[in-house]
Amino acid sequence: EGPSEWHKSYPIAQGSRQSPIDIVSARAVYDPNLKPLIISYESCTSLSISNTGHSVMVEFEDTDDKAAISGGPFQNPFRLKQFHFHWGRTHSQGSEHTIDGKPFPCELHLVHWNGRKYATFGEAAAAPDGLAVVGVFLEIGKEHAGMNRLTDALYMVKFKGTKAQFGSFNPKCLLPLSLDYWTYLGSLTTPPLNESVTWIVLKEPIRISEKQLEKFRMLLFTSEEDQRIQMANNFRPPQPLKGRVVRASFKA
Repeated sequence: EGPSEWHKSYPIAQGSRQSPIDIVSARAVYDPNLKPLIISYESCTSLSISNTGHSVMVEFEDTDDKAAISGGPFQNPFRLKQFHFHWGRTHSQGSEHTIDGKPFPCELHLVHWNGRKYATFGEAAAAPDGLAVVGVFLEIGKEHAGMNRLTDALYMVKFKGTKAQFGSFNPKCLLPLSLDYWTYLGSLTTPPLNESVTWIVLKEPIRISEKQLEKFRMLLFTSEEDQRIQMANNFRPPQPLKGRVVRASFKA
């Protein structure tokens, strides 16, 4: 079932713009034409929290561009659809992207789509310029106040396929102070692995406590009637760069 088998069902797994990647900071090219990233989540409406069987996901109302990202490498605003996490069984791994070969214990993905150009999320997810995902690294440190409401809700979605209402949560609180970023053209990191994502990987991590991260590890890959398998190590390893250039919005 793991990432090493995906290419059998999804040949694109061996495509030319797969994600995640290892970002080699010295090889990233500073691009002065990259605009600052603008994240406008003030009027976002969160709807639900669910256990997808490979992660925990919070979904948003996405009928307009009220909650969106713009600037950066984008011509159009991209509207917020959902966010989810990837994490390890131990602190030594868990993130999908790595920096100079170093993984983080957890990585947050905020998934957006190009609602100006495409009619539906599904249509955007099949197009080379359809999606924009913001990746945020999490490291272990002091408790993250904004994360508590989320980690406190995880018990409701312990099993695969469970879903609960989760209103008025603004993921702006999960962003670091600095929005310096790396950007490159990549893909979804879970099947169907579509090569439709412009990645924005933020340089500055956020911190959560060990106790908060432990709550993610209490989730299960399995449904209530199955034998319990702890949800952890739900990350895909870095994929070959295949000639792609990673651009940086900041001077190293």
